[in-house]
Amino acid sequence: MPKHPLDTIGENDHDLMDVICRGRDLAFAPGALSAKHKLLIAMALDASHGATSGVRSLAQQAMQQGATKAEIMDALRVVSYICGVGSMYTAGNALQDLW
Repeated sequence: MPKHPLDTIGENDHDLMDVICRGRDLAFAPGALSAKHKLLIAMALDASHGATSGVRSLAQQAMQQGATKAEIMDALRVVSYICGVGSMYTAGNALQDLW
């Protein structure tokens, strides 16, 4: 199994890794948006940034929280409109073996 990308950060700078983890915990803490919706937002942002592995991981997590394929694709429609077709290449590569 491949090493998690943040393992190198954690191994070399514990304080920085703590800041990253606290930020993640804050972002995904229970609030006005459901966990599913937060994960869909994060997936859309990763698609806009070209982060294929992030799109895949976040789509899987969103589905574990009850997201449907239709909801994932709906989120990607917004990304396509705002960020362009390049984000769809990222999403397509990320999702091709997921379903």
